[in-house]
Amino acid sequence: MKGRIIGTLFALPFFGVGVWMLWAVSSTVFESWDMRGWQPTPAQLTSAGYTTNPGDDSNTYEAYAEYSYQYFGQTFSGNRVSLSSGSDNIGDYQQDTGRLLSNAMSRNESITVWVNSDNPNESIIDPTLRWGLLGFKSIFLFVFGGVGLGLLIVIWRAPKEKDKALPEFKTSPWLLNNDWQTATIRSSSKHAMWGAWVFAALWNLISAASPFLAYREVVEKQNYVALVALLFPIIGIGLIVWAIKRTREWNRFGATPVILDPFPGSIGGHVGGTIDIKLPYASSDKFLLTLTCIHSYMSGSGDNRSRRESAKWQDETLAHTESTSTGTRAVFRFEVPAESRESDATHDDDSWYLWRLNISAKIPGTDMDRDYEIPVYATARQSRLISAHKIERSEAEEDAVYDGEIRKTVMVTNTGSGKRLSYSMGRNIASNGAAILIGGTFAAVGWYLAVVEGQRMFGVVFGGVGALVAIAAFYMMFKSLDVTLNSGTITSVRRVLGIPLRTRTMRSGEFRRFDVDNGVRTQGAGKHVMYFKVKAVDRSANEVLLGDGFKGQSGVEAAKRFLSKELGLAVSASM
Repeated sequence: MKGRIIGTLFALPFFGVGVWMLWAVSSTVFESWDMRGWQPTPAQLTSAGYTTNPGDDSNTYEAYAEYSYQYFGQTFSGNRVSLSSGSDNIGDYQQDTGRLLSNAMSRNESITVWVNSDNPNESIIDPTLRWGLLGFKSIFLFVFGGVGLGLLIVIWRAPKEKDKALPEFKTSPWLLNNDWQTATIRSSSKHAMWGAWVFAALWNLISAASPFLAYREVVEKQNYVALVALLFPIIGIGLIVWAIKRTREWNRFGATPVILDPFPGSIGGHVGGTIDIKLPYASSDKFLLTLTCIHSYMSGSGDNRSRRESAKWQDETLAHTESTSTGTRAVFRFEVPAESRESDATHDDDSWYLWRLNISAKIPGTDMDRDYEIPVYATARQSRLISAHKIERSEAEEDAVYDGEIRKTVMVTNTGSGKRLSYSMGRNIASNGAAILIGGTFAAVGWYLAVVEGQRMFGVVFGGVGALVAIAAFYMMFKSLDVTLNSGTITSVRRVLGIPLRTRTMRSGEFRRFDVDNGVRTQGAGKHVMYFKVKAVDRSANEVLLGDGFKGQSGVEAAKRFLSKELGLAVSASM
């Protein structure tokens, strides 16, 4: 209950701002609607113009006027210019209106005001709605109000906390999580879909004014650095596309829960189960299962604290598929190392571990991409209902697929006196190319700020980060690796754009074992892809890199078999 009270106190100010803005926007609209019956009346200005109010970042402006008018033989005076009171800098409305009124007064021209026939003391010069201002206020309405309301709903709809000290939770800690009461675990796809829409909406609302502000800065002030602001609406379009993709995936496949066997998943045993998919069975459809152990933790201090995730273990497997009365059933099983960490059922600390299962498939129309957070505990239990024959069939198919993927990546050439294994450059072109483009753009903007605008500190930091991203992506895109076996000597050469950077050699007769290192961990939108390097270690503990870019434990094992066969290395120990 204490947590709910604290959460509510945190959410109420956001919700209050939203309610205030809702009142401000709605009252303006209603007032404009009510003024439709007001009467146009000539008026004479006695003062007019606009005031400038300096601010920390920019100036705001407010048009003003005083005028008198005759209505049914009586004289009245007024000073209301527009529906919204106060100063602002949304567009040029205030300056333009102030200049127009000032010019009319200097020429002694009359203006038209609108008078309330029921109360002639009430009058206004411009009763029309300013849609730009309403849109600006609506951003606060939806962003602050939406966040506040969403937090309140989440806080008060969340189930009550369970007492960890109860005996049943000591022996079965996964029961502390209301989603882990049975072996049937639902995916996070529906939440991901709504989360994608909420995030896209908030991002686009916040960045909606960016094009207009950039236009004003570039056209009026020739400040071309402001063009960087256009990146925000471009990202917003990408977020909308992402939300549409998540919606199509949910609409096609629905809930699609996983039924675990054993339950919970077992450290030192099996993590396995079945997933029934609303899709007509086709032997050509391949469903890839990825199981990842993730460490979630808080990083930083004070106001800079943020939650991060780091993948600690990962494996992939192809599901065995079979036809059912409702569509396709995917059957899978992983073997989990005994030293792995257990799931945390409550997520109520700064640091915890979780296990994420993903099923994906390239299917005509809409691809499948579904995540499940599943309970995995040190029970050392085996699957009871999953046939070993089915797993053996899927593993044989998986080995063939891995071997085919490796041979697509690695070019094997017989040299007469040995072999050459070539890992060409140009891998992951799309992701690395995008990183080079984004990093290069930031580097160019940083250079402009530092050299042209004279903002050296900000420019160096801004551009330096972009340059590092671009350089790292450039290296990843244009690196290559050549491994040769010639007269009993293994030589490994790392190159960038064909230029040798590092060379290592080893006598094949001195080979002792393979070692595996984590390579790149790609993270984004909750996704983790762990790439591994495979090295040969000799009797003197010298290491030679034999290959990289292998995904998951199964991919690593397939790579070891491939390298053993092609280089004639007898494995005496694994990683």
